[in-house]
Amino acid sequence: MQPWSSVPVPRVPGTPRPLRLFDTSAGEVKPTEPGPVARMYVCGITPYDATHLGHAATYLAFDLVHRVWLDNGHQVHYVQNVTDIDDPLLERAERDNEDWVVLAMRETALFREDMEALRVVPPADFVGAVESIPEIVESVGKLLASGAAYRVDDEYPDVYFRHQASGHFGYESNYDGETMAAFFAERGGDPDRAGKEHPLDALLWRAARDGEPSWESELGPGRPGWHLECSVIALNRLGLGFDVQGGGSDLIFPHHEFSAAHAESLTGEFPFAKHYVHAGMIGLDGEKMSKSKGNLVFVSRLRGDRVDPMAIRLALLDGHYRTDRSWTADALTAGAARLARWRQAVELESAPSAEAAVAELRERLSDDLDTQQALRAIDAWVEEALTTGGSDAEAPQLIRTAVDALLGVEL
Repeated sequence: MQPWSSVPVPRVPGTPRPLRLFDTSAGEVKPTEPGPVARMYVCGITPYDATHLGHAATYLAFDLVHRVWLDNGHQVHYVQNVTDIDDPLLERAERDNEDWVVLAMRETALFREDMEALRVVPPADFVGAVESIPEIVESVGKLLASGAAYRVDDEYPDVYFRHQASGHFGYESNYDGETMAAFFAERGGDPDRAGKEHPLDALLWRAARDGEPSWESELGPGRPGWHLECSVIALNRLGLGFDVQGGGSDLIFPHHEFSAAHAESLTGEFPFAKHYVHAGMIGLDGEKMSKSKGNLVFVSRLRGDRVDPMAIRLALLDGHYRTDRSWTADALTAGAARLARWRQAVELESAPSAEAAVAELRERLSDDLDTQQALRAIDAWVEEALTTGGSDAEAPQLIRTAVDALLGVEL
């Protein structure tokens, strides 16, 4: 797949700050320590609906990771998948009497448009599950050969992963068995599937059913399960032990736990990633935002209402990325007002020195992406520039450059 168009990320004068991020598996904030090339994998969309603000908040968080690494002089190899074959996509297509391929292509195209409008730096590899099926089939075969996987012996010989096969299962989420069971049932698992050895064993290859899309392979006709696509796409493009595996907090279990377990079973090595990083959920007016509740706010709809994408970006950044938080009309109003004041300030011919503000911006972002305090560092400079003024003719451009490069906001 082709990603969206890239945006230039300018160099910022001054001293960068190394990035520290909360690692879910360790339960603490740790330094990221990439080599010359920082490697990041972020789980992408299942394209059966438009990009909502929960998606946007997640991809903005990892866009900041990308930008801070660039500021520190690293090249960044960023990989993102698209789950363009899975049950939710097929169910939505059936509900709407639509071709699932057309639905996936349309919503993926809309996602690209939304990411481009929000100025998210695109991944180097933007990979669909469908185009990865040959790689997935090969990996399922290896897992069967090693004993990490088995076939269910009934009418549909589906292939399942023995969840304890890697020897490390549970280290990423640190959940107890009861929590795992509950989330597995809620989040795409099939604990009651007859013939499985254990309720937590995860589907690797679904044998063909009438009326469902399937692909011919040495495994027999069928289609992939959900988790393995991310294991395979990441391994084949980044290798084991890459720097950040990212996504929303609803992916901690089962998706990221199984992605890691599959990859570690395939390679016999550990760990899948050095950092497991998760963004919080976005609610609407105090209630969880979800498709089932029908209370989603779509980026494309806001753009259609002529809302400046930079105001959306600032509104979403005014909250810590790991915190579950609510979207309100007031949040968007505040984002638009902040954007207007920042743009007013950078149009000044001269202003107070901006070096301290940029240093504080870097410091706050390096500390587990503390965007709230990062925004306030720029707010303080803007307030002084607009009320007191200053004689530094280079300061407005320095702020413009730093806000562009580090926060992704075009002033």
